Amino acid sequence: MDPITAIVGRILEQGHFLRLPINDLNPPHDETTPPLSMAQRVMKNYLQYLDYNHLYFTQADIEEFQKKYGETLTTDVLRGDLTAPRAIYQRFRERVETRVAKNKLLTSIKHDFSSNRTIELNRQKSPWPKNDTEADQLWNDRIEAELLQERLNKHSINSPVKVITHRYEQMLKMLHEQTDEDIVKTFLSALAESYDPHSEYMSPSDMENFNIQMRLSLVGIGALLRPDDGYTRIVEIIPGGPADRDGKLKANDRITAVAQGNQPFEDVIDLRLDKVVAKIRGKKGTKVRLQVIPAEATDPSKRVIIEISRDEVKLKESEAKAEIIELPKEAGKKEKYGWITLPAFYAEMDKRGNSEAKSTTKDVRCLLTRLKQENIQGLVIDLRRNGGGSLEEAINLTGLFIGPGPVVQVKDSSGKISISSDSDPAPFYNGPIIVLINRLSASASEIFAAALQDYHRAVIVGDERSFGKGTVQTLLDVGRFMPLFHGTQKAGSLKLTIQKFYRVSGGSTQHRGVLSDITLPSLTDNPEISENMLPNPLVYDEVPALKITPLSQNDLCLDVLKQHSAERVKKDLEFHTIAEKMKKMSEKIKANQLSLNEHVRRQELADEKKTQAQRKAERSVLLHPPFLEYDLTLDKVNQPKLTKIVPKKKKKDKSTKANIRKNHSSSDDDLDEEDDDINADANIIDPEKREAIAILNDLNTLRPTSNVSFISTK
Repeated sequence: MDPITAIVGRILEQGHFLRLPINDLNPPHDETTPPLSMAQRVMKNYLQYLDYNHLYFTQADIEEFQKKYGETLTTDVLRGDLTAPRAIYQRFRERVETRVAKNKLLTSIKHDFSSNRTIELNRQKSPWPKNDTEADQLWNDRIEAELLQERLNKHSINSPVKVITHRYEQMLKMLHEQTDEDIVKTFLSALAESYDPHSEYMSPSDMENFNIQMRLSLVGIGALLRPDDGYTRIVEIIPGGPADRDGKLKANDRITAVAQGNQPFEDVIDLRLDKVVAKIRGKKGTKVRLQVIPAEATDPSKRVIIEISRDEVKLKESEAKAEIIELPKEAGKKEKYGWITLPAFYAEMDKRGNSEAKSTTKDVRCLLTRLKQENIQGLVIDLRRNGGGSLEEAINLTGLFIGPGPVVQVKDSSGKISISSDSDPAPFYNGPIIVLINRLSASASEIFAAALQDYHRAVIVGDERSFGKGTVQTLLDVGRFMPLFHGTQKAGSLKLTIQKFYRVSGGSTQHRGVLSDITLPSLTDNPEISENMLPNPLVYDEVPALKITPLSQNDLCLDVLKQHSAERVKKDLEFHTIAEKMKKMSEKIKANQLSLNEHVRRQELADEKKTQAQRKAERSVLLHPPFLEYDLTLDKVNQPKLTKIVPKKKKKDKSTKANIRKNHSSSDDDLDEEDDDINADANIIDPEKREAIAILNDLNTLRPTSNVSFISTK
């Protein structure tokens, strides 16, 4: 019996927002979720975790599992009985082993790729094959599609047969590396997500990585690693980290062994990446020795030993950063605008109350201080792809822009509503604001955007709506609930949904998200990217609105801003191209088919290449934005002169690209071809950025100077 499983089950029953018995036969659900019992939900989630594209199990397997375990699965959880998940996993492992052996034979079959057959690109909603015969036919088509894919791959450095054989050998290797702990973790995650999609079981290593993302730092050597044919390859050295300061470890070096201080080396060839990483990380100030094959070595038997002292590594790619944008005006004049990019709402949770602790609000305030010194006339806060983070930081950050007042309402499982307010006496910045969002802006991002929208403090621009996550999670150490004589350190943690949050206007962001005031064409504006497409989301509801004193909505000039933006978008080549891509993408997703005919596929590629060439010629005049940009990062805020951002086209690194492709293990639905030039200018042209600045410029021109008169500057 597994005590961790039993305790996780009890915590879910008693601590989750729904307060739902784990054996409930009719749990609440929305219109997008089929009416299943909790046991059926757990079974469905677990099977999806193992075989998400419905390729390995057969329908006969599924019926057998339902008959054997369907009615007792959740009862077994409360007893800590993992017989069912282990048996199901063992069947999955057998199915994969059998399939890999069969696939090896299938790759040797010669194909002329002239049939008119197709395969489904995405099978997540398709039925499992009825039996082995149907599965064999499904895989015959699948392997033929993969062979054709590699045949069409102009960057492939090996034969299609070799690439695909290696791909499935690697998959089997990873499967054999799975431990019983991994199986339990997968099942407990499936169990937690049967309550809602954001409750999650986290192993100790998951928890460590979560904390790293929240505090944007770790103790290690400062290198990004990737598995590479049994070795651990150095992908990148993080600037300013211990390895960078030491200077000996280089990109593309391959690690073969690791030693702690003066201890003997441990071989790490063919060891899982997470286990190699665990050996390299450690306490600050301790030494780790790496045995590596240098990148330039022609003889793979060559080894060098590199000793590095572990230290704190700052993960700067996720911290707030800014730009100063100069927009030319008539008669040589110019307007200055600020742009703050916020990838996440981060905070050092274990240093709460410490003035030295890193946080989103502290960093944004620092950037804003410099932006105000530069006399910016307006500000864009870019929350695109910001999936959230610290609720407290979302509230604190809102306070920099609205002054004192409620920011968000929170309801617990008993129905009690509490109000979280900003206590700052006045806003730190009171100029015009645009908040840029997309479908990947979620949770804390939605709290922030919704508050500024409800206070009429900002214009929300971007995709039609944000993601729609309106729930609050807490982290519980499962070990705290276990008897002392058990191994509590390996018990892991449970991320548990305990509350729902609501706007000050009373509505929830759950399901609905935050609606943009001005919508721009975007490739991320896909209804599939939303909370209601996840399994078992909590339902939308409302609470009473709060009395607040917002700014006048008329001062945002929304009608005029929308009209001007629509006129620009209509004439904009980039937005026209995006609209075409969105339409094509939607049609492709709906069709969900990939041809096995080489002539058809080559014609599709040729047509796409022709279209891209035409677009490239048309957009060449747009490669430089109609404004100047200056880089402002946290380590540059005190520099008197800022660095001008000069758009440069990235040169293709063929060796790196080939290496990445060589070591890429394709996911089951990763069969569609992509041309490398599709996003070749993505780093140069950002039409949403260009339009956001144009909207901000309009707002700055149109708004009454008194639109924030009731808010004094700190």
